[in-house]
Amino acid sequence: MTDQPRIQLRPWQEHDLPLLKEVFISTRWDEFIGAGMPEEQLRPLMDQQFHAQHTHYHKAWPEADYDIILIDGEPAGRLYVDRDRKVELRIIDIALLPAFRGRGIGSRMLRELIAEAHGQGKAVRIHVEHNNPALRLYERLGFKHIDDSGVYYLMEHPAPEPATEGAS
Repeated sequence: MTDQPRIQLRPWQEHDLPLLKEVFISTRWDEFIGAGMPEEQLRPLMDQQFHAQHTHYHKAWPEADYDIILIDGEPAGRLYVDRDRKVELRIIDIALLPAFRGRGIGSRMLRELIAEAHGQGKAVRIHVEHNNPALRLYERLGFKHIDDSGVYYLMEHPAPEPATEGAS
């Protein structure tokens, strides 16, 4: 039996911006290269897109937890979660660098978030782009499509049913 990697979270800090940008670019690069954009034009666009997203997230969810994912102590990705909602835990973003994908890390983290939310009687919600390869992962974990904006699905792992009195 192999040991599972140790997953830790720590709040992001200003010095993490290059890492956060690298994570962002790693999730978008193929999409833009596939559209035929020359690489020399792509880097400045990715920088601009990263900063726009970073600013938007912090304005839209000021109370959220913005964390760096550490795998065995090594920076591996980002997890942004808004826990300050009455009926849901909102995953704003979860992304891993390519070297950490496909190892079950994302699945473990999502299961932990689902357990956390369900322990509080909450649903888990996330917006997922139609072309996101992780879409199948969310579906396997029990997330359901509850809305479609044309670009993103709003997906939900429903809150557990409240226990009824007298149930054993």
